[in-house]
Amino acid sequence: MARKKTSLRDFQQYLSERLKSAARGQVSSSLLGVRAGKENWLLELSEAGEIIQLPPLTPVPLTNAAFSGIANIRGNLYAVTDFSYFRTGEPTVQNAFTRLLLIGAKMGSNAALLVTRMQGLKNIKDFEPVSRPEDAPAWIEQPYRDQAGEIWNKLSVSALLNDERFMNIGA
Repeated sequence: MARKKTSLRDFQQYLSERLKSAARGQVSSSLLGVRAGKENWLLELSEAGEIIQLPPLTPVPLTNAAFSGIANIRGNLYAVTDFSYFRTGEPTVQNAFTRLLLIGAKMGSNAALLVTRMQGLKNIKDFEPVSRPEDAPAWIEQPYRDQAGEIWNKLSVSALLNDERFMNIGA
């Protein structure tokens, strides 16, 4: 049987509704999956914020290499960090799949993560917890393994926004 194709607009509307439901506390087992470089990440929908296509970024001099610049989103300025570069030193290739994840609005911070691509909604029941490395930063809540054996790290947005290394953009 042929699988019904979903338009990008329909998927974005569906995802938007799921994010709104999560913000109201109505979704408990769904997580947002994103890829940053070669790493997979899971975020609680209530912490995920808005997902948008990559707008033009304005570079800021004298900032660290992971800081991609400032994005003007509907008149609000967002500080954009290349999450892959921040994590591994590997810059994100900007293409049609690259997205901005606006993560800080609920916490009073206009922060955004540049991610390689969206991986869709994930159910926590499809993952198995694995041991957390002792040297993992506080914002990695829990690593998981999926059914294909890939590792996914659950990101705590609030802990990331409180991390001095993340917030210090100076070179």
